[in-house]
Amino acid sequence: MVGLVVVSHSRALARAAVTLAAEMAAGARIEIAAGLDDTTLGTDATAIVDALVAADDGDGVVVLMDLGSAVLSAELALELVDEDLRSRVVLCPAPLVEGLVAAAVTAAGGAGRDEVAREASDGLLGKVAQLGTAPAEDAGGEAMATVTVGNPHGLHARPAARLVTEARRLNAGLEVRNRTTGSAWVPATSLSRVATLGALRGHEIDVRASGPGARAAVDEIVAVAARRFDETPPELDKIGEWGGPVPVDLDLIGGNTTGTGVRRGQGASAGIGIGPAWRRSSTPPEVPDEPSQGTDVEWRRVEDAVAAVRLEIDKIWEGNPEASIFDAHLLLLDDAELLGEVRQRIEGGQAAPQAFRGAAGRIAAEFDTLDDPYLRGRGDDVHAVADQVLRAMLGISGTAASGDGVLVAPDLTPAEAATLDPVRVTGVLLAFGSPTSHGAILARTRGIPMVVGAGPAVLSGPPGAVVVLDGSTGEFAISPPEPVAAAFRDRAAERSARAGRAAARAGEPAVTADGVTVHVAANLGSVADARAAAANGADLAGLVRTEFLFLDRDAAPSVDEQVAVYRQIAEALGGRRITLRTLDVGGDKPLRYAPAPHEQNPFLGVRGIRHSLAHPAVFADQLLAIARVARETPVSIMFPMVSTVGEVVTARRMLDDAIGRAGRSDGLRVGIMIEVPAAALRSAAFTPYVDFVSVGTNDLTQYTLAAERGNAALSADGLDPAVLRLIRLVCEQSGVPVAVCGELAADEAAVPLLTALGVRELSVAPPAVPLVKESVRGTRLEQAGPLAERACGLADANAVRALLKPGNVHSGR
Repeated sequence: MVGLVVVSHSRALARAAVTLAAEMAAGARIEIAAGLDDTTLGTDATAIVDALVAADDGDGVVVLMDLGSAVLSAELALELVDEDLRSRVVLCPAPLVEGLVAAAVTAAGGAGRDEVAREASDGLLGKVAQLGTAPAEDAGGEAMATVTVGNPHGLHARPAARLVTEARRLNAGLEVRNRTTGSAWVPATSLSRVATLGALRGHEIDVRASGPGARAAVDEIVAVAARRFDETPPELDKIGEWGGPVPVDLDLIGGNTTGTGVRRGQGASAGIGIGPAWRRSSTPPEVPDEPSQGTDVEWRRVEDAVAAVRLEIDKIWEGNPEASIFDAHLLLLDDAELLGEVRQRIEGGQAAPQAFRGAAGRIAAEFDTLDDPYLRGRGDDVHAVADQVLRAMLGISGTAASGDGVLVAPDLTPAEAATLDPVRVTGVLLAFGSPTSHGAILARTRGIPMVVGAGPAVLSGPPGAVVVLDGSTGEFAISPPEPVAAAFRDRAAERSARAGRAAARAGEPAVTADGVTVHVAANLGSVADARAAAANGADLAGLVRTEFLFLDRDAAPSVDEQVAVYRQIAEALGGRRITLRTLDVGGDKPLRYAPAPHEQNPFLGVRGIRHSLAHPAVFADQLLAIARVARETPVSIMFPMVSTVGEVVTARRMLDDAIGRAGRSDGLRVGIMIEVPAAALRSAAFTPYVDFVSVGTNDLTQYTLAAERGNAALSADGLDPAVLRLIRLVCEQSGVPVAVCGELAADEAAVPLLTALGVRELSVAPPAVPLVKESVRGTRLEQAGPLAERACGLADANAVRALLKPGNVHSGR
């Protein structure tokens, strides 16, 4: 029997369609490849491959897809299966629901795959016949209406994208024209064509449709236009978009405003940032002059690049409902006008990069003929998308992040953060992002103030506008009035003076006002970090992320190579103790030479110590390298992502073997990271096997609150009382010294609280060491202790932060 595969963006939709089809043909073989999970929209080529294999019993498979990237994903899946199966698969353009019912009935009757596909494609005929008594214009004529554009900037990117999305959904041959300017008719399903109408506020737009359902389709567009193409709230009348000419008045936007133009995002890297706004370089990639490898090969390059860029944009979209500003970019990736011309150019003999650059350039040039300067600027969207696609096609990394002043961007990848020059970049303001993302961690390491989760309106600020931000409080303002700018300058001066005092005492021990010593260590990811830690007065290296030696290479580093680097780190720290965390990979950090099997959720899978125990040869070499270095300098070894005692017992047995080969060192200490609630809850059980524990608050917070650290739509604050209670439990039950090496350790508001809970080591980014030491010195435990108990009983992290106002926990010394 011919099998069927349903490819849909929505798993719920696919299941419902299959249920309906099964009612009509109970014996049909139907597999689903839909959604990224039960709630996340998207399509996955690997899931489609699995469905194809499951559906095929030798008679072939017919695949039905819903729209857009579902087709691209299905085509990619065909490239991933063997040639024998590929020859038996038919991708069918039939309507999903009607086509699936017809296909199921036909397949269950024993028909071949071509007949099944043909019947699926004819699935709408019954509905068309049923609607044959509709008004004349619905029976095959035209329906038409005229609407007036009420949007402040006309049919710019966002409302145009809404029109195109609706037109594609209606599938009724919709066309539009600008009656006011007398433009030609253009397809309403092409964003590039709609945007070139030059439709401004007050212009009249004619809408027409043909064929069955024409009147209903036109009425839908009229309704959408009456809602101003869903461009809400009304306050957006006064806000530009993507570089528009209207100044930003942030007081008019919903959210946390102060009435002075100051808004609040989330502080991600402490410090005051002041400077002109700039954005990442938009220099287009250089397209090589290369010959075509044939239509099929070149078109596949286009499809793969488009799919990669869609995935990039989807990552920003995920968990960020306000990311609808990228609607236009997503629609351009599916634009029939753009892709059709690219295909024609490829068939004419051009290679994929030249074809895409030429088609996008021709469409972008059409915007230059428009009278309105704002709409002319929409050509930037075409260029932006084209640059993304070309970079993906050519294997070029993202645009360079170099400029002077405050970088304003949607988000920041670790690679981009690593290129920021702290001398030139005075701050980073992100529309989305998370304080615990890897990009934020790198910004802290480089000492660059950062605010994240500021909202998409910040992307509308004109380049060069003055931006002020406080990376501790999350406050920021664009083009602030002089009193606000002066207040931020005062903050910067006060912080600079405080930093100067802290730097002068950086080499001294950190002792609370009532005599409790707290070691302030540094988190390191390179030899350069070790030098910075020593310069900033770190007492030791509390966390050395050894994976920097293992990532982005085709083979694991040898024992000798590891030993040499660990020695360099120890030498840079002048003989201070170094805490080497064993390899922490898996999840978002895969290794090419020690791959993990595909996992539904890698962050709850084989990572950290689990990964090391699954690759004992790599693990044994690292343990031997650490044991050898421990004979020469004070070393602690730390196992990450521990959840069971059995993992520690096995790891210690392997460590004992390594020590036997390297020779014993009495200075070697063994610890674990507490990053999952299970380890925190059973911390006492680990005591016989460890000399210390270190709480990784980044992961402990995300696992405790079920809030992925990179998802800006979720609150993942380490000061949540649930996290604090786990830290208190570890301090009370572990019976060994407790450190905190997560980003919470660098939060100056949290330092007194952590110290009061029993933490005696704080490991932070090297630039933060002096100020964290000052915060320890200003803490009086007799005041902080009662506040810590109160904090553990509060409702949420916001309440805890309100409790920890300056003066409540500091002695004022």
